[in-house]
Amino acid sequence: MADTQTPDFEAAGEHAAKAERDIQAPLDAKEKRTFKDEGEEAPPMQAGARPYPAPPFPEQHQAKPGQEARLDPAPMYDAPFYKGSGKLEGKVALITGADSGIGRAVAVLFAREGADIAIGYLDEDRDAEATRLAVEMEGRRAILLPGDVADPAYAKAAVERTVKELGKLDVLVNNAAFQEHVTDFEDLTPEHFDRTLKTNLYGYFHMAQAAVKVLPPGGAIVNTGSVTGLLGNKDLLDYSMTKGGIHAFTRSLATHLIDKGIRVNAVAPGPVWTPLNPADKLGPQVAQFGGKTPMKRPAQPEEIAPAYVFLASPQTASYITGEVLPIIGGYNGG
Repeated sequence: MADTQTPDFEAAGEHAAKAERDIQAPLDAKEKRTFKDEGEEAPPMQAGARPYPAPPFPEQHQAKPGQEARLDPAPMYDAPFYKGSGKLEGKVALITGADSGIGRAVAVLFAREGADIAIGYLDEDRDAEATRLAVEMEGRRAILLPGDVADPAYAKAAVERTVKELGKLDVLVNNAAFQEHVTDFEDLTPEHFDRTLKTNLYGYFHMAQAAVKVLPPGGAIVNTGSVTGLLGNKDLLDYSMTKGGIHAFTRSLATHLIDKGIRVNAVAPGPVWTPLNPADKLGPQVAQFGGKTPMKRPAQPEEIAPAYVFLASPQTASYITGEVLPIIGGYNGG
């Protein structure tokens, strides 16, 4: 005879609920023991070869384009624990915005990996000279190329001089940028908007177009994007738009240059301790810069530069093109 007994769903539900409470109880007890008082936070994450500074920083503000020599604390760019292994041996790289910040750190590590460096910059002669000396301390040659990447004539001349004085060009790093926040949309003037696009988009385009004429098969272009191009930023409307454009340009140009054997990739940093930020933000904002990342601090330039080595080297990234690599100090889980 078939069993016609009705399942006791109510009892089963009570049993499942008890099982859930049994799982929850020890976890609640442990969390209560480890719960931090309100206002008490875990310290900034330190996972590098040496400790890195975290906010609060001294309040400071600079006139554009900003000088690394005046930044307090000084950015950490020399990566003393990074050991070169010839990943760019015999190469020549042209790096825009190489006088300071990420660009300087990239120049130093490229030189440590065996590359000679052409240093593009606006007019920050003191900072650019410090980068030149840092490259030469690595045993490599360096030349200075002051000028505005927004000018196509500069791009052409910079590439030509690099080839003339350093013999060739193997790697272009598009890194120069203009950033200025606005808190009200109506304050974003056509002149401001135009300057951002001319530097961040036109500049990358002009430099890449000039470089492609001389880059050999196996050459590389590495563009500097931004987390703002991935997530947006309410006060950096124009800057975020250009960085998103750089990401799209990277993917499109990578496909376009496949037949020439030239790889194109981008690095998308989060907050990095460079002169770009005190030349944009006011003192109180600079003092807390990077504190809202999951790591609770900004990156130092030497923490970002190895990604450029990785993407530029045919030894490590020969099958990588069209990628955008975020380095943003973690994602907020909500």
